[in-house]
This record gives sequence, C-alpha cells and structure tokens, in this order.
Amino acid sequence: MSDLKQTPFFNCHHAAGAKLIDFGGFEMPVQYAGIRKEHAAVREAAGLFDVSHMGEIMITGPNALDAVQYLTVNDASKLVPGKAQYSAMCYENGGIVDDLLVYMLAPEKYMLVVNASNKDKDYDWMIQNNPHKAEITDFSDDMCLLAVQGPKTDDILAKLTDRDLSAIRFYTFETGTFAGFGNVILSATGYTGERGFELYINKNEADPETVWNRIMEAGADHGLQPCGLGARDTLRLEMGYALYGNDITTETHPLEAGLGWITKVDKGEFCGREKIMEIKEAGISRKLVGFVTGSPRDIPRKDYALFSESGDEIGFVTSGSQSITESKGIGMGYVKKEFSSPETVIHIEIRGKKVPATIQRPPFIKRN
Repeated sequence: MSDLKQTPFFNCHHAAGAKLIDFGGFEMPVQYAGIRKEHAAVREAAGLFDVSHMGEIMITGPNALDAVQYLTVNDASKLVPGKAQYSAMCYENGGIVDDLLVYMLAPEKYMLVVNASNKDKDYDWMIQNNPHKAEITDFSDDMCLLAVQGPKTDDILAKLTDRDLSAIRFYTFETGTFAGFGNVILSATGYTGERGFELYINKNEADPETVWNRIMEAGADHGLQPCGLGARDTLRLEMGYALYGNDITTETHPLEAGLGWITKVDKGEFCGREKIMEIKEAGISRKLVGFVTGSPRDIPRKDYALFSESGDEIGFVTSGSQSITESKGIGMGYVKKEFSSPETVIHIEIRGKKVPATIQRPPFIKRN
C-alpha cells in the first residue's frame, strides 16, 4: 500500500487496531472492532469516522455564486453564510458528475465537498466549465475531516467547543474553537441518519492527532467507538442515502435517481439543464427504488438482477446488505418505472434462486 495516500489520522488508526484498505486512493480504515459493533455504537451511542479522503474545493470571488449556480443543479442563491446544501453536478447529457455538499462560508466564498474517488475529476471538470471566471482552488490537502455521529454526540463534543451545539441544526454550520484549536467548522450534514457533526480542520492551524485523541477521551464514558468505512456504508444504506459509484453514476441522471428535489430547472442555466428538461418532459423510464427481502438470509448485492412476478427482468441492484439494526435484507436498485410503486413485489436472483422482495421507501429502519 506504499503508493496510497494517508490521512493525518493514519497513526490513530494503527493505534486503534484498524483494518486498512485502498479507498479512493487512500489507505483507509474499513473497520476496527467490527462492522456490527461500530454500526450499533452509532445507532445507540456515538462513532468517530475519519473522512479526510473527501475533497474540498473553494470557489471565490465576485462571480462565485454564478459559478456555483452553473456547476450545480440546486439553487445556491438560497444559501446564506452558515448554511449548507446537498447538490449534484451533471454533464451536458444529464449524467451525474458527482453528488456533493455546498457550503456558503461567506459572501463570495463557497466550499464544495466532493467524493474522494472523484476529487481530481471533479476539479478538472469545474475548471473546464467556469465561464464566469471565478477562482476555483483545490483545498483538499490543507483540510482534514472527522465525523462524529450518534445520539450522544452533543454530550461528547460539548466538552470540547465554545459553540452552542443545539443551535447548529441540520444543514447548518458554525466556525469556532474545538479541542483547543480555532477556526474549526462544525457542520451538521451527516451520512448516517443520526444526530452528528462533521469537523473541518485546517491541518496547518491544528494538530489532527490531538483533535482525534481529545474526542476519544471526551467520549470514553459515552460508548464512543472509532468507526470505519464498512459501518459508514451499512448505516447510510439503512437510511437509503445514495452512494456515488453504486446508486448514482455518470450513467444515471438526477430525475431517475430520485434527486428531482434538488434539481432546480427554474433557477436558470446550469450544466446539463437542457437535457434534464428534455427528460422531464418525456418522462423517466426507470427509477431508483428501495426494497426489503422476505427473509433476513436473503441479502441483495450490487449487480444482482431484479425480476417482475411474471419472471421478466426489470432492473438491477445498486446497493445491498443486511440491516444490522433490524436484521432484514435491504437494498436499492433501478427498476422499470411501472414496477416502482411502494408495496410492489419483485424478485431478486440470489445464488441462482429468485427470492421475493417488496418495494419500500427508505429509511428501512424505524426512527425515533
């Protein structure tokens, strides 16, 4: 793994006994104590994730908003400093470049947080699609990112910051002192379905390992567990959150992927708008859906074929696993539109056998 990048928390992962894998060109922890234990910790207490492999790209200057509006499908004009937005970027043919978060840090200053495996591609694409001549800078090497997720997160992090965490609602953020270091962004835009925060730390202004260790110390009496990418995936799937490379790709467009709610065709020109409007007018032919199998032993996996009750092939699985919280097979996949209604019975080919599943809107677990 000598050619892989390492995050500033690499030594922390080793000390915690992490199993490391290649993910997005980084040597990242897939698990520590085990995916099930880490998953349960996030649902019941709290988990600490290193997500420093994500990319941070700054768009600044007088034309920053115009650039963000052209590059992304959501309406960034609705943002004010302290607000974040889920969005996506599309090619001219409507295919998804990436899904991402847009943060308005200040007037004329936006931070776009993109997926690790797409960072270089995304940055190059932004540079090539910048008719407004905004300043676009890849800030990823200066930033590291931790996520603390779970119902006890506020109790843990309140010990380490001067910010009122209760005031930071979903998709808002504040900048303040954290773990003894200033200018840390505390953001509530989690990927697990639980209360939590993402901590954006400029490694030139803070010591990342010290931050990690102080969080672990603060969470010692609250059941805090370091968590890897394995639990991150099982947690997001229980909520039905899309994963780039699985549920959304360059071959999918926002309307069929269930992202019509963030695709604001009335906001004005953006890359891919014309094609998306054509698709909207014609109607979609397939749709990304969630489904639950009839037996917890029937676990769907990526690329398994999906069938109608009459035996016709109607689609394929994009993400699948067993719900650790409720012990049932869950998945997401594309099916022909006519089979996409909730409660529709479909079949999945698992190990040469067609097993029943029922279309269900996520989340797949009961929420408090």
